[in-house]
Amino acid sequence: MAEALLDLGRRRGERADAARNRQHLLDTARAMIAEVGVEKVTMDGLAERAGLGKGTVFRRFGTRAGIFHALLDDDERRFQQEVLSGPPPLGPGAGPRERLTAYGRARIAFLLDRHMIARAALDRSRPVPAGESSMSRVHLRMLLGRARLDVEDIDSLSLQLTAALEGPVLLYLSMAGQMDTAPLVQRLSDSWQILVDRLVRMGE
Repeated sequence: MAEALLDLGRRRGERADAARNRQHLLDTARAMIAEVGVEKVTMDGLAERAGLGKGTVFRRFGTRAGIFHALLDDDERRFQQEVLSGPPPLGPGAGPRERLTAYGRARIAFLLDRHMIARAALDRSRPVPAGESSMSRVHLRMLLGRARLDVEDIDSLSLQLTAALEGPVLLYLSMAGQMDTAPLVQRLSDSWQILVDRLVRMGE
């Protein structure tokens, strides 16, 4: 069975010069975050640092939140490629239990490592999103199907597992300030493994 994830890698109709500008802006934004932190990255500052006109930056991102949304989108594409074609157990080549565990651990670390960018990507004029990752839901649905669980509704189960995997991150995004994410990554990853182990036993 072929991998069934979202095709995030295509940007149809994007001109070569626009693609270069986009990548240059993303690389510049990452450099600024590493140097001064997320809070100090502004539209004007990004334009100046990148050596591009303010209009170019505004047309590309629309708002300051759009900068961070684009960064997350770019990272999501890379993460998906690791899932689609990277080494096992995150990529193809391992059993469903191993891949479910590896995906959860990698996804938790991915989300929490980027929690400050995710906070900055939220548009305050719009409600906080429900936190459902279509990529996670589709991928988990595929792996659950391969695990041959004795359950009637795999679709609902994959939706609930997606909420269990990504829901706690929304709670974390609402927390003020910055903290070391490593202990939380470890706790959530260990809890995810317990959940997967107990679930997959149903199919054995």
